[in-house]
Amino acid sequence: MEHFPIFLRLKEARVLVVGGGEVAARKIRLLRKAGARIEVAARELNPELAAMAAEGELTHGARQFDPAGIAGCRLVVAATDDLALNARVAAAAMAANVPVNVVDNPELSTYITPSIVERAPVTVAIGTGGAAPVLARRLRERIETLLPVAYGRLGEFMGRQRPKVKALPPEARRKLWEDFLDGPGPERLFVGDESAAAIELESLLRGEPPRGEVYLVGAGPGDPDLLTFRALRLMQQADVVLYDRLVSPAILELVRRDAERLFVGKKRNLHTVPQDEINAELVRLAEQGKRVLRLKGGDPFIFGRGGEEIDQIAARGIPFQVVPGVTAASGCAAYAGIPLTHRDYAQSCIFVTGHARADGTLNLHWDQLARRGQTVVIYMGLATLPELCRQFVAHGLPPDWPAAIVEDGTSRQQRVLAATLADLPGLVARSDVKGATLVIVGEVVRLRERLQWFRAGR
Repeated sequence: MEHFPIFLRLKEARVLVVGGGEVAARKIRLLRKAGARIEVAARELNPELAAMAAEGELTHGARQFDPAGIAGCRLVVAATDDLALNARVAAAAMAANVPVNVVDNPELSTYITPSIVERAPVTVAIGTGGAAPVLARRLRERIETLLPVAYGRLGEFMGRQRPKVKALPPEARRKLWEDFLDGPGPERLFVGDESAAAIELESLLRGEPPRGEVYLVGAGPGDPDLLTFRALRLMQQADVVLYDRLVSPAILELVRRDAERLFVGKKRNLHTVPQDEINAELVRLAEQGKRVLRLKGGDPFIFGRGGEEIDQIAARGIPFQVVPGVTAASGCAAYAGIPLTHRDYAQSCIFVTGHARADGTLNLHWDQLARRGQTVVIYMGLATLPELCRQFVAHGLPPDWPAAIVEDGTSRQQRVLAATLADLPGLVARSDVKGATLVIVGEVVRLRERLQWFRAGR
């Protein structure tokens, strides 16, 4: 280990920065976060630093570097494009026994600045000894995706609660914090509910077992790259996952590997597990103290029956959270090159389902749907596509009105069939469409040829 990692307190400490350009500004932004009193030695300041000086956020002292200015400083930064000047600054700081960093020159530096992930008071520092700063930045980017922005709330909360926990023996204290971190408490903090987190901690202090929780997570339309950071984090910490058939295998691969997996998917006219049983299973598993992930294709609150599932969980007082996903309408349309709204073609967009009644009719407000100047997106409309198209024409749209169907949208198997209301049912019948589908009706379909960008099968 060439560099010993430490965290240095700089609040109200003098720090000298030599240089007034963009490189110096990058260092100063970090130093200001640490509360340092910054003095700059430079002939001139760039506009950002000049504004800081005008606001009293730094002091623009000497126009030229003077070694005497190092006295009383806790750190020195050399950030100029003059190599000889940087070397003089480094030599003077070393002579005064003050740590110095010469930007992009680890040989002249007695300390280096790591790549930082900040979730104050939690700070993660990544260093490569100055050998590979780009690698350090890439690692920082990876870690950024794993730590919620609100992670600092967790650190602050645990710090405030230490006096309550400190009375326990060391081993019991460690076990309590581990149980707290593995329970619903942290997630309550991440959504801003500190009182609920405090209740969870108090129950652990009373010796009660950790409570379970439920994550209702939207998995998006298929492409794993469309998952949110929060969705991915919860997928990695769940004990058991209930998933449906619209969750792609690639997304399921991202779930914690040792999590129990329960398939509860549904297909048209074939319900593998009735909805009431799914709701009851979520409650049962959570009441066993498990972290339960309900993973649903698309967005759970858009034709996903997520509200029904969460309603029963809320009634039992079980902690839960809902993570939205990219709904099929926006995901599939984007990957098909079909904008759902466009200033020249569609000023509104309507989502409906194509489920038919028992007698085969569609219970839709056709007077609101069969209009120009809007886009209509039909979920689950494959089986009723001929009737859908017939009704659109019967209620006023012309037979040559643009329409398209997207099969397995956003996946490598995506297929888009674009035609008209008159021709689309026949085209779909001839094309043997069997996958998950979405129907789009509106003039925006005309833009597909110009705007398509995603190439399936890659």
